Amino acid sequence: MSSFSSLPFTVGKFLITPLIRSNNAGRFSAALSIRRGQGTQTHDRVYTFKPDFASKDSALVYAAAQGRYWMLNPASFT
Repeated sequence: MSSFSSLPFTVGKFLITPLIRSNNAGRFSAALSIRRGQGTQTHDRVYTFKPDFASKDSALVYAAAQGRYWMLNPASFT
């Protein structure tokens, strides 16, 4: 299994990074890293989403869309 990421973007004190992982079947899953803090005070949550995608691009677009959705409604991921 390998993973890829797209360009991260910041929202206030958070760094949002869309990620994808490939599986052995040649499909891709979307994930989202939400990080805050610096140095030893860094806290990072990684959310993995259920749908699998046929291409890297569609998985990254989905992960980025979830990041934008989180910006509008952070409580939705708890």
